[in-house]
Amino acid sequence: MADPTEKILPRFRYGVIHPRANEEFQRGPAYQLYRLVPLDVMEISTGLGLENYTPDGVEKAVGNYWKCVEVLAKEKADLIIFSGAPISGVLGRPRVVELLRQTKEKTGIPADAPLEALIAAMNHLGLKTLTIGSRWADAVNEAMTRYLEAGGIKVVGITKRNQWAADAFAMSLEEGLKIALEVGREAAKLAPGADAIAVPGGAAMALHVIPALEEEFGKPAFTNMSVEVWNDLVRPGIIPPVQGWGCLLANQRRP
Repeated sequence: MADPTEKILPRFRYGVIHPRANEEFQRGPAYQLYRLVPLDVMEISTGLGLENYTPDGVEKAVGNYWKCVEVLAKEKADLIIFSGAPISGVLGRPRVVELLRQTKEKTGIPADAPLEALIAAMNHLGLKTLTIGSRWADAVNEAMTRYLEAGGIKVVGITKRNQWAADAFAMSLEEGLKIALEVGREAAKLAPGADAIAVPGGAAMALHVIPALEEEFGKPAFTNMSVEVWNDLVRPGIIPPVQGWGCLLANQRRP
């Protein structure tokens, strides 16, 4: 008799270290993910405990990183996503790359982070300049720009809405959806010569901006989730290309 558990066991365990710790509620943490991946990919997540995007706030949260890795490794994650573009920006590229390297070395599990995946996507498509639809304050924008430019990507435009962590986490679903599209369009118009548009940040669901921006501006558009799923699932052939959510996930060079 066949083992009945085979019908429900996941084929791939997608581990995520979300910026925050578990709060009084979570708004569909995998809601966007399951627009892109098959149902036999299971998200397993834990929280870093981030309170703010300041250097002190990020340092405090990163003190929990290895505990989070241990939790995901115990749950047999096949991948670990160190989520949070502002966190990566504040830490800086050398430190993030080293954390990802150490994670693989210590656990045998590959690890990725949103800005690393974005750099990989830009390089894959042969793109060099980027405009960013950001909701954050100047200090976060400057840190993220330094990170990307350390990876060879020139940031030629970036918006701001002066959000810090508490502001971002306080947005309603509808506010987040609206502002993600607003900053994406603003970024595209701010630097019309940019090769691509990125709308990073997980506090606002942003997947919907990709087809909208690509249709309106005729160039590749990215979010954290789109570049992570492409770099870690589509690119290595774990899942097939995904249609309807932009040229990157469809494995196409242009919209």
